[in-house]
Amino acid sequence: MTSEDATLPVDVGDTLQEAADCPPKLDDMMRNARLATDFLKALSHETRLLLLCLLSEGERSVTDLENTLSLRQPTISQQLARLRLDGLVSTRRDGKTVYYRIADEDIKRVIALLYEIFCKGPGQERKSPRDWRE
Repeated sequence: MTSEDATLPVDVGDTLQEAADCPPKLDDMMRNARLATDFLKALSHETRLLLLCLLSEGERSVTDLENTLSLRQPTISQQLARLRLDGLVSTRRDGKTVYYRIADEDIKRVIALLYEIFCKGPGQERKSPRDWRE
């Protein structure tokens, strides 16, 4: 037996299996990274982010969102459709009116965190992300 042999684990196969069994597994991490990327892509549009901020306060109709944001109805409907397709908002119909709301509490938590970071009060301007390291 050489000195190199003495430094190896008793059973390398068991050690490799233990490493493979350690959470999170790479395939889980890859799947979660894809989910996170899809989620962040949905947030990466200014109007969609504004809509989610408003919806984090409670459900709203397209007309209400249109009046609040001073945007045209087709613009709002298009972005709400994308958010609905991505599973970030859900709907409820009352007669002819469709109400939108955030679909999941985790989405509300992310929006609340973004609001906390970026929506400072008057006189407390947020720096650009490029300036965060200062």
